[in-house]
Formats: sequence, C-alpha cells, structure tokens
Amino acid sequence: MLNNSEEDGRRLDLIFQALADPTRRAIIIRLCDGPASVSELAKPFAMSLPAIVQHMQVLEHSGLVRSEKIGRVRSCSIVPASVRLAERWLGRRRTAQERRLDRLESFLSTGPDFANGPPDSGGEPESGGRI
Repeated sequence: MLNNSEEDGRRLDLIFQALADPTRRAIIIRLCDGPASVSELAKPFAMSLPAIVQHMQVLEHSGLVRSEKIGRVRSCSIVPASVRLAERWLGRRRTAQERRLDRLESFLSTGPDFANGPPDSGGEPESGGRI
C-alpha cells in the first residue's frame, strides 16, 4: 500500500504533465468558469474533435477533469480537489522562498547602511595613502 505522500507525488506528476501542454491549460482555464461540453471546449482551437478528446483523456487521467455523458452530450467539469493539491504543493514552495526573501528584506532594511562606504571609513574608499 502506498503512503499518502507517494500517492500525492504520483498524482502531482500526472497533474503537472497534463498542465505542460498549452491546449490543456486553456481547457482548464475555460472549465474554471463552469462545466462545458467537449464540442464547446473544442470551438476556440484549430484542431479536430478527436484531438480535443485526446487532450480531455489526458486531463481526466490526471484527475483534473471529470466528464459524464448526459444524453448525447459529454459534459466536462474541473475537479477542485486535484487543483487544490497542485496549489498546496506550489504554495509550500512559494512560502519557503517568500520566507527567505522576507529575511533578506528584514536584514537589508535593519542592517548597517553601507551607502557611504564601509564603517569607520569616513565615506572615502581606503587607498593606503593620498595621491
């Protein structure tokens, strides 16, 4: 049995692989506005319906999108839990980097002012003598 972090890692791999393609990212952006049929999703793209269906299969396999057949129409929608998983993973990386930048900002704003040269130099560079 896989532990949660291994399972999440595999899910993240599939999610980020799916998001690596600009067409699939555009489909995700559209689905964030609400459910749509496959034919609605295909309209803005200069590609065949079977090509869009292949993109949808990748998105479904990643867990980012689910689809259901309602009558003769296949309706697709976003899976919020999968999006949140990717957001949490990215957020943890961003948070660590932001903490480093915050420490640097704090150091720079409270540290000594070296704008006029090193301390005790009187604002002039050390030259070992006057010319």
